[in-house]
Formats: sequence, C-alpha cells, structure tokens
Amino acid sequence: MLFDTHVNLHAEQFAGEVDDILARARAAGVTRFVTICDRLDRYPAVRAIAEANDDITCTVGVHPHYAKDYWSLEAKTLVEEAGHPKVVGIGETGLDQHYGYSDIVLQERSFVEHIHAARETGLLLVIHTREADDLTGDILEREYKRAPFRILMHCYTSGARLAERALDLGASFSVSGILSFKGATDVRDVTGKVPLERIILETDCPYLAPIPYRGRRNEPAYLVDVCRAFAEHRGLTFEEAARLTTANAIKLFQRPA
Repeated sequence: MLFDTHVNLHAEQFAGEVDDILARARAAGVTRFVTICDRLDRYPAVRAIAEANDDITCTVGVHPHYAKDYWSLEAKTLVEEAGHPKVVGIGETGLDQHYGYSDIVLQERSFVEHIHAARETGLLLVIHTREADDLTGDILEREYKRAPFRILMHCYTSGARLAERALDLGASFSVSGILSFKGATDVRDVTGKVPLERIILETDCPYLAPIPYRGRRNEPAYLVDVCRAFAEHRGLTFEEAARLTTANAIKLFQRPA
C-alpha cells in the first residue's frame, strides 16, 4: 500500500478524468493521497476533491510562483482555512528563482507567513525550493530559532548543504520520479544520505513522470515506479520501501490532536 504525498488533482491536465485516474492508482496499490493547493482561489476545488474521497486529504497555501498575486497574504487566512479537518499541510510554499514569476522579496514574505501558519497550527510545512538554497536555509534557521515547526522538503532536488541544514531542523524529504532519471546523479547522492525514517514518496503529478513514462503526463499510479526506483537506490525490497515510506507519510501528515 503506497501513499502519494503530493498530487495536483485540480490541474487542468486532469480535467474530467479524476475518477478514472484515482481508480487506476488504487488498482495499482496507491491508497492514500495528499492533493496540493497552489493558489488560494483554487483551494475550494482542491478541498472539494478531498471531501469527496475518504482516502484523500489536502493542503492550503500559495506556491512561490504566485506570491505576486497574494502579496497581502497573512498567516491568519491560512490558519482559518486549515481548520478544515481535511487539511493536513500548509503550502506548498517556499522560494523559486528559476523562472522569476514573482519577485523574491514577495516570495520571502509569503514563505514567512506560511511558516507562521504552520507553527500556529502544528501542520506540516510543504516546501518548494529551487535555485534558492542559501536563502531558504537562512529563513528556515532564523524562523526555527524563534519557535519550531514541522518541515517537509518536497520533491527535493537542491544541494547537499541545504539538505544538511534542513535535516538539522528535523525536516523530512519527499522523493519523486526524478530519482529514476539517468542524469539525476546529484539527487541520488543527496537522497542517499537522508535517514530512511525521514523519506516519503510522491509523484508531483501531472509533472515529473518516472522512468519508463518520462515525457508523458504523470499520474498517481506511477508511484509504483517511484517506489521501485527508491527501493533499488537504497537497497530495499519493493515491499520494504513501500511499508517504510507509507508509515513515514502517515505519521507526518497526521493532524495535531
């Protein structure tokens, strides 16, 4: 039984097909899902998917690409929405300097508001970071000193130094189909040093389809191939990898009592 901890089921690539996509995933052995919010105006649709399915929970947050559209976002808004029993995480949030869709100052402001919400609610903070290792690490360490919060480095592809800094703060890491890519040597090197009890799996569908589906639309059923790549990478059987990562994910995404 596998747990896909990062799906984007509200994405336009899945329009009109969500039920069929979920049926294929369940048939493949994927029995738990977290569907991710990337913009607050899409949160109702994200939440509705979770409400309609007993095996799906969701997050609430604003992706760093859209920080410019929510420049006045405050933690209290996220905290209010996170009161819904289906919400198990804050985000995805973080920093992304690859595309530059939003000014980094606005991204940082949004990131900090999400941290405050995660701290107040006790929910897991789902972090997206790309080409912003030093600033991400600085913000996490600064805020953690003020008061702790729970951290997930989603779809981790950043460097070893940021991984070390995040591990020191108790972070967990999710691995995606990128782990199976032939050229992803750096990702495998970093992931190989993360303690097994800190690792979970995700597809990030409809993006990042694993081998042998690379280049196609990704979907949750392909988490089987992500798990297979992870098991081979860490010298585990498929069953061991599935059991381990599912147990880790269930623990991480529990709502505080």
